[in-house]
Amino acid sequence: MSVDLHHHGDRDVAPGLVDLAVNVRLPGPPPWLADVIADSLRDLGRYPDAAPAAEAIAAHHGVDPACVLPTAGGAEAFTLLARGVHAARPVVVHPQFTEPEAALTAAGRVVGRCVLPRETGFRLDPRAFAEGGVHAQADLVVVGNPTNPTGVLHPASDLLALRAPGRVVVVDEAFMDAVPGESQSVIGPDLEGLLVVRSLTKTWGLAGLRAGYVVGDPSVVTALRGMQPPWSVSSPAVAATVACLSEGAIAEAEAGAMTIAADRDVLVQELAAVGLGTAAPSDAPFVLVDTSPLGTTSVREEMADLGFAVRRGETFPGLGPSWIRLAVRDPETSRAVAAALAELGRLRRVA
Repeated sequence: MSVDLHHHGDRDVAPGLVDLAVNVRLPGPPPWLADVIADSLRDLGRYPDAAPAAEAIAAHHGVDPACVLPTAGGAEAFTLLARGVHAARPVVVHPQFTEPEAALTAAGRVVGRCVLPRETGFRLDPRAFAEGGVHAQADLVVVGNPTNPTGVLHPASDLLALRAPGRVVVVDEAFMDAVPGESQSVIGPDLEGLLVVRSLTKTWGLAGLRAGYVVGDPSVVTALRGMQPPWSVSSPAVAATVACLSEGAIAEAEAGAMTIAADRDVLVQELAAVGLGTAAPSDAPFVLVDTSPLGTTSVREEMADLGFAVRRGETFPGLGPSWIRLAVRDPETSRAVAAALAELGRLRRVA
């Protein structure tokens, strides 16, 4: 089935709606980070130098600087990947963020899909990529962790098991800093055959600034570096990257991850109280909700009428119109959206 791979949550948002469609945690950077960005504006007359960001990334993850590349958000990394890694048999694990497949398709690649079923809780089985498996011939595999939109956090051991001679395994860890302790990250001393994509925009309210990076096999990073336009990462993004990887910022992000986990529990409980379940236990700042108890059609427009913007599910391969993704917000908002879904069910029954 054809889906709109370029549809993202910002297109489901409209003025006046409570935004549950976009996964950016803050409406803007915290004051201390805003000050750092403002200070960087004094250097806008000079071309940006991404070296300080690369050094901060390497130091934070304990890897060689040759293994890192700052990027203009995670999305740029996927475009560089599609152009720099000449895979003949790429496979994207779905449901997940659609930009990797869109970038590969735009680069002329014929992309295979490994669609994880609901029956298994949308969990990856590495055997599908092992010798004799249906995707054994894949030379590029892209998977999210925790996965957008399901929220599933795959064991790092399962992701590392995907590695094989001649294969690059790309793990989208855009939401890993929202996981307490960043458990199950595959960034470590052995990066052979791996490329990890990270984003700073979600946790720090920087979607408009575009700040991200990759960490991985130095040969793969070199290939991406060769595709990146000069001065791709702006001076404000460089300054923000350095600041967000400071010791104090990491501690603040960890505290925020604990808050997200508690608030997510409230959202799941409120949804369950009105008869709606999530796709799987989520370790992300969002949950994927099955609204089929309310009917088979999408609830997106009706929820907008009730004041809430929700992320439609049918643009993710493997999902249908009865699925929606909800960003984790404060408990009061969670109770309000659950009440709205209950009201929508009542209205549908009356109709």
